Amino acid sequence: MSVQQTTKPSHTVGLDYLGFNDKVTAKWNLSPAELYEEALANNEATLTDSYALRVLTGKFTGRSPKDKFVVEEPSVMEHIDWGSVNQPISNEVFDNLHKKMLKHLDGKKLYVVDANCGADDEYSLPIRVVSEAAYHALFARNMFIVPSESAIENHSPQFTVLAAPSFNADPKVDGTRTETFILCSFEKKLILIGGTLYSGEVKKGIFSVMNYLLPFKGVMPMHCSANVDDHGNSAVYFGLSGTGKTTLSADPSKTLIGDDEHGWSDNGIFNFEGGCYAKTINLSQEGEPLIYATTQRPGTILENVPLDEKRRPIFDSAELTENTRCSYPLDFIPNASETGVAGHPKNIVFLTSDAYGVLPPISKLTPEQAMYHFISGYTAKVAGTERGVTEPTPTFSACFGAPFMPLHPNVYAELLAKKIVEHGSNVWLVNTGWTGGPYGVGTRMKLKYTRRMLEVALEGGLNQVAFETENFFGLSIPKSVDGVPSELLNPRNTWNDKNAYDEKARQLAGMFKENFKKFSAQVSESVISAGPR
Repeated sequence: MSVQQTTKPSHTVGLDYLGFNDKVTAKWNLSPAELYEEALANNEATLTDSYALRVLTGKFTGRSPKDKFVVEEPSVMEHIDWGSVNQPISNEVFDNLHKKMLKHLDGKKLYVVDANCGADDEYSLPIRVVSEAAYHALFARNMFIVPSESAIENHSPQFTVLAAPSFNADPKVDGTRTETFILCSFEKKLILIGGTLYSGEVKKGIFSVMNYLLPFKGVMPMHCSANVDDHGNSAVYFGLSGTGKTTLSADPSKTLIGDDEHGWSDNGIFNFEGGCYAKTINLSQEGEPLIYATTQRPGTILENVPLDEKRRPIFDSAELTENTRCSYPLDFIPNASETGVAGHPKNIVFLTSDAYGVLPPISKLTPEQAMYHFISGYTAKVAGTERGVTEPTPTFSACFGAPFMPLHPNVYAELLAKKIVEHGSNVWLVNTGWTGGPYGVGTRMKLKYTRRMLEVALEGGLNQVAFETENFFGLSIPKSVDGVPSELLNPRNTWNDKNAYDEKARQLAGMFKENFKKFSAQVSESVISAGPR
């Protein structure tokens, strides 16, 4: 398709359903090369020394969860878990902002991408992304699944993202919290994004939609990475940012299914996406060679990564943000799956970075403990660069992805537990954080040991070893793991001051209990009892 194309192809559903007329200047389903040209011509991006596209997203270098709202509509009212995550907004506010966006975009150049979310055809969602930013279109091509030329002729989007980064709301008039807004209408099948260029809103907006729709079909949506070995044994890795979800799934000895969003149906697991969106802060060729290699080729988008005078990425710089990212098609990873699907997971891994140095580096969970820790979604973030601040901050994000879960966490936890029991999956809690003491005293668990523990566990090497139960969380810890020093396995043994460990463990256990109070009315007593003692 020529870059001069300004009207919809004859075979494609137009934009009139969004309120645009046929005279809108829209460029449809451009190739990556054409979108490169557009992004550069629009001054949206620059090229790196290896011809990746570097984009600066301006004021917003991450998502704006407090500006995300769900429209109060009859069909969803009883299902949405309303609160600080799923904030309600009226139809009137949505419709008014929709009209203002259309007026703002009138006469502007738009980029349209038709794609699918979901590699399993039975559960795939046809989507469309419409944005005034060419970079958003390339991002959508990278991150979603692009249909074949023949399939795109019959593409009829079931959900649309309309993004106008240069349009700001007026909170006093429009009913939003700030100038930025991310509004989702399930009945209109439309997401409106304004006031932010950050592409993660596009990706996570559709993820949230899948998280709402799929449980009604008996499919478990998961904020996780996944891979599969040569014997067909798949594994999924849940974890919040910084816990190692992308790093640990990018194992050269296994086939990568995906790095962030998956579904678990009666058919097995399937990737929602066609690409990866990896953090690049402190990225190195030695530490993560597969991901690093993607940043050195055309087609990859680098977000908010500083460049040196020769336009080489400076990955160890947080000058612009800690949340530097790269977006690339999945097939940029040499061991990536061609199908995006695999069988039922034999192993499920919950990743946490415990900066308190309390949780074991690996422990095996019962189904009830799995529900408890899944609902809790714990990790700990290390304090920032403020002088004198050394205490870590506990973070609990239900289902390891609370900002994207429209239903109550118990819905997802029960569905996950049901599938674990049905398919006999092992569940492991893996601490990639601190050992020998909390942050500032102890040291970060070595990646080589974490990789080895997972390798042994996923290959069944822990099936015959003895386990012991630790005292504070009731977790089952293996007494030995081939290739890992035994003294590392029980965290209490790594602390010089055992009383200090006990005190810190009681403190963390109390944080778990306090956080879980808000869920206790809707979960069973057996799940509550599976928490800290």
